Amino acid sequence: MDHHHHGGTAAAKGTALPIAGGCDSPADAGGTAVTIPAAQAAPACMAGSAADPPAPHAPAPHWLQFGVPAFIGRVRLPGTLSPASMFCLVFLPFALGHFMSSLLRNVNAILAPQLVDALGLTPAQLGLLTSAYFLTFALAQLPVGMALDRFGPRLVQCSMLWLAALGALAFAGSREFNQLVVARAVMGIGLAGCFMAAVKAVSTWISPAKLPSVQGYLIAVGGLGAASATLPVRLALHYMDWRWLFIMLGAGCAIIALLIWLLTPTPPATQPKPFNRRMFADICAHPVFRSTATLMLLPHAVFFGVQGLWIARWLHDVGRFPPQAIAWLLYLGMAAVVLGAIATGMITEWAARRNIAPLSVAACGIALFVVVQVGFVLDWQPGYAQLAVLFTLTGTITGIDYAIVAQAMPPALTGRASTCLNLFIFLAAFCVQAGFGLVVGLWQPDALQRYPAIAYQAAFGVLVLLQLPGLLAFAWRHLGIRYNVGLTLKDMYETGSLRPSRQRKTRPD
Repeated sequence: MDHHHHGGTAAAKGTALPIAGGCDSPADAGGTAVTIPAAQAAPACMAGSAADPPAPHAPAPHWLQFGVPAFIGRVRLPGTLSPASMFCLVFLPFALGHFMSSLLRNVNAILAPQLVDALGLTPAQLGLLTSAYFLTFALAQLPVGMALDRFGPRLVQCSMLWLAALGALAFAGSREFNQLVVARAVMGIGLAGCFMAAVKAVSTWISPAKLPSVQGYLIAVGGLGAASATLPVRLALHYMDWRWLFIMLGAGCAIIALLIWLLTPTPPATQPKPFNRRMFADICAHPVFRSTATLMLLPHAVFFGVQGLWIARWLHDVGRFPPQAIAWLLYLGMAAVVLGAIATGMITEWAARRNIAPLSVAACGIALFVVVQVGFVLDWQPGYAQLAVLFTLTGTITGIDYAIVAQAMPPALTGRASTCLNLFIFLAAFCVQAGFGLVVGLWQPDALQRYPAIAYQAAFGVLVLLQLPGLLAFAWRHLGIRYNVGLTLKDMYETGSLRPSRQRKTRPD
């Protein structure tokens, strides 16, 4: 929600308020006085007390208008943070939450052999255990979206990270399969808002034109978290077992929650519209949301579902790689995610300056992603290692769907629109991860519990067939029809819209 264009413009309509918040003068606070509406101008020391309640028409208390200020970030107006402050107080704390979410989402890829040995899990059980995170993550999206728009990302993210910490501790203390599934599900709920809260927080403090690049940096931080779930986790297991590892991860979630609470500034509160079925239907019917989901939802789900578990099992069963080599390849793949996420943001903005729609950039990337999956289907033996890394590199393009949807929606709906998209993505990721295990389990393993190559070829073949319709539909629309764009995409970025004109014009032969 970019409100910095809407502040008060006349002294008669507002009151000067120091940026730093509190009751100090502008000189004492070290900030610049800005003008806001008088109804929002009362600082904390003028808000009254329980013994002296405000008059019926007096301004609401400071803490009711803005929420409880952070210890360091205080109350700020959008557009008043310097780049350094935005990075330290907003981007970094929320990016660390996304880092932890990606780490916990992918950590079972390395822990799978230990979990299988300890509990004797079948592929279907392993898929269910790992994908329980996706199921509860998806089911929490709509409540998280409403909470983000109502209470703000600071309060929501802090509370949910504490829940994730409890889930990690419960996972560490679980002794049975059912207990592990429940603990994994609790972690999914607690981490359900990490990326969306980061996008919501960042979009409050920066211009829409910079959102794709900054979101690329967020995805890159998530890639670092996923990379930490590979080789670093394997190295950590030399000094502790997986239970102590989850105790450490739970402590990490609690520390990040504390940082967000202490550092992140709070923007002025707004009164969002209540979320109902009509609003949900309007979001889903939005042309940008619909076209983005049709093209990118399933590839994004495939990327999450396969990269978080089955790539490692495929390298073990089909590629016959030792565990250390698997951890190294997964680490390289996550490094590719970091580079790919940054490159995606840069390429998208470069293409926009040349009137190339972001969805067209995404379609090219998804086509490459499907081609890589065809390599798995064909069992391209000379390139097993390359396929594993290329899968994560090309799959990174799917993350651009959040920026496209966030910029196409009104500011008051960005949280709920993004979480609606996340709902569908993670429900599909749950089905992909659990369904992949069901397909592989149709074949019998050998004496070392390794499943044959044909089992994985069949599973990847099903995924390719599921993704092709959306890609072909996009190609059909854009080969036969083009839009008469009234504004250049550069202007659209400046106004916060990635949606081209809906006027259609037949492509000349």
